[in-house]
Amino acid sequence: MYRYDEFDHAFVQGRVEQFRDQVERRLSGELAEDAFKPLRLMNGVYLQLHAYMLRVAIPYGTLNAKQMRMLAHIARKYDRGYGHFTTRQNIQYNWPRLADTPDILAELASVEMHALQTSGNCIRNVTADHFAGAAADEVADPRPYAEILRQWSSVHPEFSFLPRKFKIAVTGAEKDRAAIQVHDIGLHLKKNEKGDIGFAVYVGGGQGRTPMIAKKINDFLPEEDLLSYTTAIMRVYNLHGRRDNKYKARIKILVHETGAEELARQVEAEFAQLKNGELKLPDGDIAAITSYFALPDLKARPEGWESLARWKKADMDFARWVDQNVQPHQNPDYGMVTVSLKPIGGIPGDASDAQMDLIADIAEEYAFDEIRISHEQNIILPHVALADLEPVYRALLGSGLATANAGLITDIIACPGLDYCALANARSIPVSQEISNRFGSPERQAEIGELKIKISGCINACGHHHVGHIGLLGVEKKGAELYQITLGGSGDENSSIGEIIGRGFEPEKVTDAVETIVDTYLGLRLSKEETFLQAYRRVGAQPFKEALYPAAAAAA
Repeated sequence: MYRYDEFDHAFVQGRVEQFRDQVERRLSGELAEDAFKPLRLMNGVYLQLHAYMLRVAIPYGTLNAKQMRMLAHIARKYDRGYGHFTTRQNIQYNWPRLADTPDILAELASVEMHALQTSGNCIRNVTADHFAGAAADEVADPRPYAEILRQWSSVHPEFSFLPRKFKIAVTGAEKDRAAIQVHDIGLHLKKNEKGDIGFAVYVGGGQGRTPMIAKKINDFLPEEDLLSYTTAIMRVYNLHGRRDNKYKARIKILVHETGAEELARQVEAEFAQLKNGELKLPDGDIAAITSYFALPDLKARPEGWESLARWKKADMDFARWVDQNVQPHQNPDYGMVTVSLKPIGGIPGDASDAQMDLIADIAEEYAFDEIRISHEQNIILPHVALADLEPVYRALLGSGLATANAGLITDIIACPGLDYCALANARSIPVSQEISNRFGSPERQAEIGELKIKISGCINACGHHHVGHIGLLGVEKKGAELYQITLGGSGDENSSIGEIIGRGFEPEKVTDAVETIVDTYLGLRLSKEETFLQAYRRVGAQPFKEALYPAAAAAA
């Protein structure tokens, strides 16, 4: 994984000391909150419903055991013993004291971590496929390119005060596990007929008040032109993006109002002036950064196949966990392990300090010191020998981290909601817990199969409800919480925005509504192999509307 160079170390430490001075002046009253706000946001500090919140970057979701232990230490020393992993491959601490934040940032800097550009109208944390560098279906590892983008975008003088926040995601496989089509810029690594590496470039995706799927504006951008072309996009956006209305300031609105073809023309015109300049990536620089992300020395472990079969036969729970939470690796003697942060009835995305320490220990002993964070709020051990799956499972089981539900109905994405967030209209956590408890039976989850539920406590869509197979949006109506349901959304390579199904449901009725939707699906699917999303796309919304609103259907 990437290691800081001398510039990185000096830059991050300098920012820490600068922010320390700003915090001291805020606490002394020299700086008013209005003046302090943009300064703290530049350093990942938000003012939430009950306290300050610190958002720490985990660039492209990659970290090592030492860094994970630091995250555990911060949770233990400066917070309430836990952290919340987010859909941006970040971690949030919900209860730090403002006075402590410079010390937290200094401790993060000691392990090459920071909170820069995790907020504000700038280029945010660049995200990537959480199986990057390990997946059997990968064309190329997207992380070197995400790192190149991180270096280029960090405190970029031209793009530090954009019309609105800006998010970039990169994937390296045909199966999109990074949701690139709902990002401001999505990059799909691919190879052309000559074997050259390049990118399909998508622009203008996003969720929030105006959800949109990104438009492809370039089918194959050579890797050497990555920064030139991205700069061209940013310049067009910076010039024409609206600054008079923050609800219409994202690049998706510019794409929608300008048209994808016209925007592409403007980008190409800007790119023509940049493509042969200093932003062209030399092969040597690409190779140097790529070398940081080389696979570890994965020695052949053929004995794992026999022992794995024996363990699965002896323990049904272990077999279920392997089948659901372990995915194929490039090396057939290894697997990619999803550590679920969605225990039945738990809070999605939360991990205690003890759990983070345990994962660090496991990563060092069994996973070549590599850890990933997924945008689905889980933790990944990307390189685990099949022969080691049983002891890894036993270690996780003892700390409540062995829930076999990756991709199933209880693997719920949820934002913190009204329990923490000042922007939220409704709670997300209690709803996710109730749904998880209702569908927690392993047998029932297996019967339902792949089904992604995503919950947001407000229209900002931090829970990605727009692209949930079942999406729940918390709204406020006459002073009470209400939950709007969308169906048919997806954030993969066949992205779609969910369809609003009808009037909202009160908190006490939401889980029953979800159960009605699930039962309707089970009754109409053609076979057990037909997933919820496939069935919905085949039959449409009407059967679900009729089941949810029988009185309205009868009247019609």
